[in-house]
Amino acid sequence: MSNKYFGTDGVRGLVGRMPITPEFVMRLGFAAGTTLVVRESLPVGERPAVLIGKDTRVSGYLLEAALEAGFAAAGVDVMLCGPMPTPAVAYLTRALRLQAGVVISASHNPYQDNGIKFFSAGGKKLPDAVEAEIEARLGEPMGCMDSARLGRARRINDAAGRYIEFCKSTFPNDLDLRGLKIALDCAHGAAYQVAPAVFHELGAEVESVGVSPNGVNINDGVGATVPESLKRAVLETGADIGIALDGDGDRLLMADAGGRLFDGDHLLYIISRERAARRHGVQGVVGTLMSNLGFEHALSRLDIPFARARVGDRYVLELQQERGWPLGGENSGHIICLDKHSTGDGIIAALQVLAALRGNGETLAEACVDLAMYPQQLINVVMPAGFDWKNDQGIGAAAEAATRDLDGRGRVLLRASGTEPLLRVMVEGEDGALVAEWSEAIATAARAAVAATAVPSTQPSHRGKG
Repeated sequence: MSNKYFGTDGVRGLVGRMPITPEFVMRLGFAAGTTLVVRESLPVGERPAVLIGKDTRVSGYLLEAALEAGFAAAGVDVMLCGPMPTPAVAYLTRALRLQAGVVISASHNPYQDNGIKFFSAGGKKLPDAVEAEIEARLGEPMGCMDSARLGRARRINDAAGRYIEFCKSTFPNDLDLRGLKIALDCAHGAAYQVAPAVFHELGAEVESVGVSPNGVNINDGVGATVPESLKRAVLETGADIGIALDGDGDRLLMADAGGRLFDGDHLLYIISRERAARRHGVQGVVGTLMSNLGFEHALSRLDIPFARARVGDRYVLELQQERGWPLGGENSGHIICLDKHSTGDGIIAALQVLAALRGNGETLAEACVDLAMYPQQLINVVMPAGFDWKNDQGIGAAAEAATRDLDGRGRVLLRASGTEPLLRVMVEGEDGALVAEWSEAIATAARAAVAATAVPSTQPSHRGKG
């Protein structure tokens, strides 16, 4: 399916420019609402209902009002929960038996961006068929129900409390966090109210940073995408462990008392290792094309099958469902535990890691002692739209030479970014020097190939010689 507006994670962009404008977002609400009215078989007199949550961006007020108007015009009731993590909206949609959930957020992006993401009644990403139907309705004129059939709106005042209790329920009843000091970085984002409460109510002493949103400081020098912020918070507070979330609360980074960082591969390994030891094995784990080769090899030593999905938590979730495997995630920190929640959740993933550590009396480093991560280097090369990098001889020759030199002790991954005009060149392997050498060699070949495309056709081309 090729969508005009929906990407892998909903509709996203710069506020004030298509498609993140008040007029378009109202039409989007109407199109989504009309789709629900047509699709849902509800008793006579009942209207479909949706939940709308948001992060802390100042544009959230504007977009929330536009969405509410669009849904109401389509005859759909709206429930508002204010700033809440993306996974909280997924949970509350399911718990309240609503027809859909909507999140207004651009995740780890700066405050100038925003987006609209939908969840199904089951708290999962909206199926492709429903997205396609909404896209089709966006091309039609916007209408309005008569007054008697307009949707209504109300605020859910206990949304935070419901979600806090849900998160705590995923932590073992026979364990607690007493005696543990946690440095918690909430990125001035959607989890700023609920995350500190979850860890505090389980017994931890919580030192919070990134919990003073002002509408424009989300992800600004804080959060899971800014590792230095978490390291600094841990060292300055003397914490035993550090936890950082991103702007919408679905991504996780952790640090030990010395400030050493542990990414999604580390954390997913800790969860998998604990479950393999204490339960009846782990059916398998889903990672992505970017998951570290050392992580894959460590799982193999535990006899845990591993599969790679395309980059993006949506594709990880799809492969988990296809294989029937509860555990999956990305090295960026999206970790999905389907036996705990229907989507990736930074707070719940952190609780699973803490449960493993508390249960075994280990630190993060001790839990990862058998995980040897391979050096990995990623270089982004700017390329024009439509550039045929897959068939470029110079790029192909450099990648093949790198693969031969790594000789089974590493790998090369080339892929086009799904959101930016970039070719991502990634090399990893046991030998860090080789990794650095070949990643730069392939990137140099890619830059030369891109430069050659700009040479007028009357000039000789040097493509393939870099």
